[in-house]
Amino acid sequence: MNLGWDVARLAIFIDGGYVDKLAEQHFHHRIDYVAFCREIRETVEASTSEPLDLLRAYYYDCLPYRSSTPTQAESDRFARKRRFFDALRGIPRFEVREGRLALVGRDSNGLPRFQQKRTDMLLGLDVALLSAKRQITHAAIVGGDSDFLPAFEVASQEGVAIWLFHGPAPDYAQELWLAADERRELDDALMQRVAR
Repeated sequence: MNLGWDVARLAIFIDGGYVDKLAEQHFHHRIDYVAFCREIRETVEASTSEPLDLLRAYYYDCLPYRSSTPTQAESDRFARKRRFFDALRGIPRFEVREGRLALVGRDSNGLPRFQQKRTDMLLGLDVALLSAKRQITHAAIVGGDSDFLPAFEVASQEGVAIWLFHGPAPDYAQELWLAADERRELDDALMQRVAR
């Protein structure tokens, strides 16, 4: 399906926090993001009648909390994540988009509660802008948050085919699943192929 574009082009949008949660809860291993993006591209390409050019893969996440007088554990965790982001930035056609972690209160035990800020907005904006500028013909979103729904709608209106790569139920919003043109569960077989 080429609606006037010079070439069929894919962009991959990865919600890093979502993937981390899935890997921790269901798959128990780290992910090779080069293999992961190749798997996504091959899955999407198999459904089209033409090869796909990969514009770029975008990874959305934030650095962990580090207090003004950080503990050694906070500093180590922060440094590990920074090295991970730097390694991802070294992958060709791979971009890391950083949000920030905000302290949003304390739980019933008095422990701090944190929430990512800006990551969903960045992902949604990138999907919508690349679609509206006709930079892509296909968008593969790895996530499950209903906050992405407006971006799905914009992309769909622009003729972009939307792929949703998601974890097992109930780890995704049903309305997001319904809004996607194509869906692929990140099952054990797929995740074993991209294990690091």
